Amino acid sequence: MLPQVCVCYLLREFSAGTHQVLLGRKKVGFGAGYYVGLGGKLEPGETAIEAAVREVEEESGVVVMAEDLEPRGLLTYLFPHRESWSQESSVFVGETWRGEPVESDELDPEWFDLDALPLSEMWDDARFWLPEVLAGGSIRRTFTFGADLARVVDPFAAGSRPSVSG
Repeated sequence: MLPQVCVCYLLREFSAGTHQVLLGRKKVGFGAGYYVGLGGKLEPGETAIEAAVREVEEESGVVVMAEDLEPRGLLTYLFPHRESWSQESSVFVGETWRGEPVESDELDPEWFDLDALPLSEMWDDARFWLPEVLAGGSIRRTFTFGADLARVVDPFAAGSRPSVSG
């Protein structure tokens, strides 16, 4: 069984017709330098949604309730050239929370318009699924990363045909 992680995307209506998502520039550890959704590893005995609630608060100071998070799917990440990086990530989206995001030791939070996602500064897989999930879709996909540990080598490999639905 692969290590289990979670990722959470908080959405807000910034102005009439403009929606934004909260991402964070990762400061340390796995994915440092990339913009990422808030999240991380599940602790022993913790469910993915419990981990999402905990991680959002730890990484941004924002308090979100489990019942306000919508499960949007499961992503499998395979790193054949560094198997210890392989993992399974539960994806959540939320539109209700308390507080304003603040910088933490882990990341520097920033709001982005949904039509201006920093995809070139995110993990490579995000370009294949994130815009659709933020628009209301769900996902179940496997992504295999190449020897450079940065690029998806075959986003449509057997068993991982797109299953984004909306």
